[in-house]
Amino acid sequence: MLLVAVCVGLLGCPQAQALQGHVSVILLGATGDLARKYLWQGLFQLYVDEAGKGHSLSFHGSALTATRQGQELLAQVLDGLACPTDVAPDRCAALKGQFQQLSQYRSLKTAEDYVALNGDIEAQLQHVGRREAGRIFYFSVPPFAYGDIARHINGSCRPRPGAWLRVVLEKPFGHDLLSAQELAAGLGSFFQEEEMYRVDHYLGKQAVAQILPFRDQNRKALDGLWNRRHVERVEIVLKETLDAEGRTSFYEEYGVIRDVLQNHLTEILTLVAMELPRNISSAEAVLGHKLQAFRALRGLQKGSAVLGQYEAYSQQVRGELQRPASFHSRTPTFAGVLVHVDNLRWEGVPFILMSGKALDERVGYVRVLFKNQACCVQDEPLWAVDQSRCLPRQIVFYIGHGLLGGPAVLVSRNLFRPLLPSRGWKEMEGRPGLRLFGRPLSDYYAYSPVREQDAYSVLISRIFHRRKESFITTENLLASWVFWTPLLDSLAQEIPRLYPGGAENGHLLDFEFSGGQLAFSQQQLAQLVPGPGPAPLPRDFQVLRAKYRDSPLISAWPEELIATLASDIEAAAERAVRRSGEFHLALSGGSSPVALFQQLATAHYGFPWAHTHLWLVDERCVPLRDPESNFQSLQAHLLQHVRVPYYNIHPMPVHLHQRLCAEEDQGAQAYAREISAFVANSSFDLVLLGMGTDGHTASLFPQSPSGLDGEQLVVLTQSPSRPHSRMSLSLPLINRARKVAVLVVGRMKREITMLVSRVGHEPRKWPISGVLPSSGQLVWYMDYDAFLG
Repeated sequence: MLLVAVCVGLLGCPQAQALQGHVSVILLGATGDLARKYLWQGLFQLYVDEAGKGHSLSFHGSALTATRQGQELLAQVLDGLACPTDVAPDRCAALKGQFQQLSQYRSLKTAEDYVALNGDIEAQLQHVGRREAGRIFYFSVPPFAYGDIARHINGSCRPRPGAWLRVVLEKPFGHDLLSAQELAAGLGSFFQEEEMYRVDHYLGKQAVAQILPFRDQNRKALDGLWNRRHVERVEIVLKETLDAEGRTSFYEEYGVIRDVLQNHLTEILTLVAMELPRNISSAEAVLGHKLQAFRALRGLQKGSAVLGQYEAYSQQVRGELQRPASFHSRTPTFAGVLVHVDNLRWEGVPFILMSGKALDERVGYVRVLFKNQACCVQDEPLWAVDQSRCLPRQIVFYIGHGLLGGPAVLVSRNLFRPLLPSRGWKEMEGRPGLRLFGRPLSDYYAYSPVREQDAYSVLISRIFHRRKESFITTENLLASWVFWTPLLDSLAQEIPRLYPGGAENGHLLDFEFSGGQLAFSQQQLAQLVPGPGPAPLPRDFQVLRAKYRDSPLISAWPEELIATLASDIEAAAERAVRRSGEFHLALSGGSSPVALFQQLATAHYGFPWAHTHLWLVDERCVPLRDPESNFQSLQAHLLQHVRVPYYNIHPMPVHLHQRLCAEEDQGAQAYAREISAFVANSSFDLVLLGMGTDGHTASLFPQSPSGLDGEQLVVLTQSPSRPHSRMSLSLPLINRARKVAVLVVGRMKREITMLVSRVGHEPRKWPISGVLPSSGQLVWYMDYDAFLG
């Protein structure tokens, strides 16, 4: 009998009689890859740690493997188990022998198998006179199997009242919010929340597990530093050199964001960003504060991420999944994501999450980089490492691998000398010549664990001791999916940037951020066809940079096009503010710019709105509150969402003296005087135009030649469609701008786009052809429907 083995060898019968109770551990998927590599070793470590401390243990392995073959596989796994280095060889042999006696393989496929397991456990307990403390069921199986297993456990294999049940679940926990909700609801019908332990093994990594204790023990030093006033940015990085070979089936379904960022890196982010509870040993307090951090995350936009895919990936998918030769995957194997936390502590601080396969090194770290306004006069070699404020200041939780090879906590010496647990961590020995993040190791207070532990060993121990704070609750899981699902949906058809893999990547994957947007630093040559095969479908096209009417053309699908235009406008705004302290932006009306207004309002939090003057290119002669008013559209989609000073907003005066665009009210002349007063040389920094199907732009129409030439800056015109009366900037004023952007979207614009591409300078026939800034730049932004049809 399994329990009888406890009375021999290591523990001895007198000590066994004093045991508090018995715990049965049932490992489902016991012959799988995860179990063979990590879980059996973790269970053995649990036995090593707990033997003789009060509870007795038995271990049951189950899988779809036939009984005899399963027993043979289990025996091979148990033979390969290793003791910690600080356990003497003879003691290790005794522990290993007892663990093997306490472990068995059994079939758990049918409801009857679970009834039999329950009967065997109870019979063994009765035979040796032990009470049952509890049962641990570890689900190392795919999520689709959870339902049947949960039903069997709940129906016939729960322990009796007075003993506890703990059910351990491995990721993936759903594919998106809906699937996660369905999975959570299914499990919730069989298990209570306190019975479920969702494992993210990165929470067991020693450096990650040290984040909260480090913050707690160094509260005094960190209280004034851990906030937006002092932190420049936070980087959470997991790089791998291996590719997805052998795992393409999983990767095609999940991709790098679901595989790494939505779980591992987001969990780490919450540990850094959450408010620190008074008592970090309180699981309820820790999990509650983590949930608050989830809820403070600013929603992600498509421009919040950059995606890549190593070049061999599609070929691997074709080979492993029998896809046709024409198949090209859009699954990202690399991603960088910019996250912001909208609370007082972290407002404006960028959190950069990055992970990828086939990169130049294998390493994981969390890097908190602090701002530094110091300027040292003396030369760098004379800086005192412990004192100079000019050295980079950072705290790094080094998860593993890389140049250090293992976990560590690093604190710049010019920050403070940290406190770490004296038992579990030690100061690292010097390693001359080693540099981390541009500085020698001697620039840091550096600490490493006294004994390195596998993450699963750490987490299995915490499951046994009911340390719930290291696991993911249903509420936190769903909050994470609420955050990530919109981004994943928006990126579903995005084509990742191809990269060769390894050191050959060079700077191809480097990216930069501005406001809420990320973009690759290095432009990639435009590539219309993603690879060999048949003619591409429209969705296979990437952003195209070319020429149209001898001016730069940017063409993409609408979402990418609008995001690019919004980023270009923000860049122009930043340049103008640096140059003159103000940015003068003139916006046209109609339906085309609405998506742009929404993009600027929701995704460009760094935009210098406080220094921006907003003007209208044209306006319908209707009251400003009328739904057809261009100003009303601007108000609804942009102005009410951003903080522009009231006096920086300049609507066209089309409604004066209770009249609409009456010439005697001289509204056009009043607007021209206002422009001359506020805009230097009447030269806007950027003018946004559209192009009508008849070739008109602004409210300058072929049938109404007013404003196409002459001295007037603002004119009244007549439209062929209602409302007929309009006010518009003149073509000479538009051409004074530093930059003019023409936005053209929709298949209905294809015909005029082709026509205008062939005509010369004929503004009386096609007013758009007269747009050519005299000393500025003209850039065309066309979606593929307008450009390619």
